Amino acid sequence: MRASSIFTVTFFSLLSFISKSNADVLPYTLNIGNSFLAPDGYYRSTSVANGQFPGPLLKANKGDTMVVTVNNQLSDPNMRRSTSIHWHGLFLKQNSYNDGPAFVTQCPIAPGGSYTYTLNLGTQAGTYWYHSHLASQYVDGIRGPLVIYDPEDPHKPLYDVDDESTIVVLSDWYHRFAPELQTEYLSPNNTQYQDEIPDAGLINGKGFYLGGPPMDRAVFNVEAGKRYRFRLINASAYGLFRFSLQGHRFTVIETDGVNIVPYVADYLEISAGQRYSIVITADQPVANYWVRAPMINGSTRNANLDYRNIFGVLRYAGAPASDPTTSAGTASGVKLQEAATVPLENPGAPGLPYSGGADRVFNLAFSVTGGSLATNQKVSWKVNGKSFSPPSLPTLLKVLGGASQESDFDSSENAFVIKNGEVVEINITGVVHPHPFHLHGKVFDIVKLNGVTNYVNPPRRDVVTTGPGTTTIRFKAENSGPWILHCHVEWHLQGGLAVIFVEDPDDIRTNTHPTQAWQDLCPAYNALPPEMQ
Repeated sequence: MRASSIFTVTFFSLLSFISKSNADVLPYTLNIGNSFLAPDGYYRSTSVANGQFPGPLLKANKGDTMVVTVNNQLSDPNMRRSTSIHWHGLFLKQNSYNDGPAFVTQCPIAPGGSYTYTLNLGTQAGTYWYHSHLASQYVDGIRGPLVIYDPEDPHKPLYDVDDESTIVVLSDWYHRFAPELQTEYLSPNNTQYQDEIPDAGLINGKGFYLGGPPMDRAVFNVEAGKRYRFRLINASAYGLFRFSLQGHRFTVIETDGVNIVPYVADYLEISAGQRYSIVITADQPVANYWVRAPMINGSTRNANLDYRNIFGVLRYAGAPASDPTTSAGTASGVKLQEAATVPLENPGAPGLPYSGGADRVFNLAFSVTGGSLATNQKVSWKVNGKSFSPPSLPTLLKVLGGASQESDFDSSENAFVIKNGEVVEINITGVVHPHPFHLHGKVFDIVKLNGVTNYVNPPRRDVVTTGPGTTTIRFKAENSGPWILHCHVEWHLQGGLAVIFVEDPDDIRTNTHPTQAWQDLCPAYNALPPEMQ
């Protein structure tokens, strides 16, 4: 070996060592319990993390490992008392057992029990969130932000401030308990499969409902002349928001953890589960300005919801501590087009540049059937004629026990087996209204959306808002695990709108090694009486 080659190997080995030695292991504790809170002025028992809504920020740097201990302290019989936590957007390479969806990758954590999730962040950076993934439990409040900072962020020259003060959590809020809402939605009485409409929309846990008491608004403090990276998270079960800042254009630089070519816009629409980073410059006269986030899929069917009136305040240093004196107005100008966002790094979809140019093609046609009193039929969402239902034995446990073929899984698991290295194309068709589809364990390229086809530099993210016609996504199978693809409108998921991609069962058995604590979850949960589950 030449001396230059020896130097090169040694140098890069040293860089690798330094990189690993600089990585931190960050311990966090989430105590999941019941607290009486009133985010919109209506006091109710909630299920939340560490007594607050939204839950506490979990933050790390690129390359770190988070070790999150979840203590289940739930006791209110009106809500689910077991729990599991999903880390929305994290890939968790060879670590799918810590992904969190109940009965896909784990059994729930029983009341009084604890489980520690080890989250290997790898090369990921960006804006994420966490939430319960047991039935519709996160509707009752278990949701919070998760941010991975990148000290070498290629967009860093564009902003001056990026910290906890610039995180914007948009969410919907319900006054009734999730199990009651879920039962009502799925009921045979719901013949028109009408969604459960929230009572309020919140910005960073603050909002109000019609007829409720006056409430403080979320305030975002800025200094004239500085540039701010705002991280937007839609932590909703239903709500679709139109976000804008009065008097301020912004530059979008991230979609769901993916850096994008800077995109200047005046407003954007953000579906449940999606995230954006935007950069604004505080270049207007010192004053208070409206932060606008109307819930554009809101409805007057819930008389509590004022879906047009969801506001926060952008407050310049030196402005009075009060609401803006101007009319809020509405969003106008340039709208961010999701189909026009371009990844900054390695753009381009895997496979060949035409429809069907992949190793595996899945055509997923979804449909819905309303409730029927005559037949006692519940509301049912189906994919290719089959409604997803969580199995009693988690999908991952089945794979670890030898399941390798689609016939090894329950028909209602909607399981598709794919192989490592395959380019997978998924064509999603169905009901006209927008549906936010989220795929666990990876990001995908959106090669067809709203009539726009693009194989060269398509959008890349982990939640796509399907439009009319066919939405087509692609990814290369490079992360073994059982990964669920589901609608992030919670009521639709509970109605069965989901499938599972079981990626490389052999590699799962070879390289996925759940802890004893993980293996103990199922016996503890299965021993519970139904009311404790």
